[in-house]
Amino acid sequence: MVKVGAHVSGSDPLGAAERLGVEAVQIFHGKPQSWKAPPERPDADELAASPIDLYIHAPYLINVCSPKPNVRYGSRKILQQHCEGAAALGAKALIVHPGHAEDGVEEGVDRWRRTLEMLGSDVPVYLENTAGGENAVARRVDALEKLWEAVSAADADVEIGFCFDTCHAHAAGEDLEDVVDRMRRVTGRINLCHANDSRDPPGTGADRHTNLGKGKIDPDDLRRMIRACEAPVLIETPPRGFEADLEFVRDALAA
Repeated sequence: MVKVGAHVSGSDPLGAAERLGVEAVQIFHGKPQSWKAPPERPDADELAASPIDLYIHAPYLINVCSPKPNVRYGSRKILQQHCEGAAALGAKALIVHPGHAEDGVEEGVDRWRRTLEMLGSDVPVYLENTAGGENAVARRVDALEKLWEAVSAADADVEIGFCFDTCHAHAAGEDLEDVVDRMRRVTGRINLCHANDSRDPPGTGADRHTNLGKGKIDPDDLRRMIRACEAPVLIETPPRGFEADLEFVRDALAA
C-alpha cells in the first residue's frame, strides 16, 4: 500500500493524522523562514514511536550552493541542525529545496557535493525539484542531472533521496506527460511525491500551490504523475480542501 499524507501544522501532527485518516505527515520543525535551530519538542518521543511516518521540510532559506559565503555557511549550519532535529523525532527524511547559484549551475552543484561531504545525518536527505529561479540547480531535468552527478560523486555517508513535486514540474515548464520518468532516469528513484496543483500557468516559475483539480494542471496529468512516482504521497495544499485532495490522491493511486 502506498502511504498517503499531508503537510500539517507542527502543533499537533499526530492529532492531525488521526483526524485526516492518513498514514504520513510532513511538518516544519520550526519556522520556515528562520535561521534558528529547530526547537526541542515535548512530543519527540511520541513522534519517534508513532506508526505514522513523519517527514520534515527544511527551512526555505537554505541555499548551500550560493556563492555568498555567509549564505552558504549559514545554510550548511542550519541544514546540519535540522538533520539532527529530524533524527531526534524519528523522521523518515528531511526534504530540502536545492537552491540556486548566481554564478552558474556547475558551481552550485559542486558546492552541494562539498556540503554533503561535511554533513552528518542519521536521516536521509531528500532533494526536491524546484519551481523557478535563475541558475536553480534542480528546476529542469538537465540541471537536475548535473546536481545528481555531483551528489553521487560526494565522499559522504549521508543517504540522498529525491522528492518529486507536481506543481514545481508544471511551474518549471516541463512536459508533464513523461517528466516523472525523465527525472527518475536521472536520480534512479523517487522516494516521495508532493502532490500539488498550481494557481499559475505552466512555465511561470511560480511556486503557488492550490487544491488538486482546482488549478492550472490538467487533472489527468496530476493523476498520471502521482501514479508514476510509485512512492509515498503528501499533499501540500490549502487545508480547507484536504479531504477532497486526499480522495483525489487515493483515487489516482487506485486507477
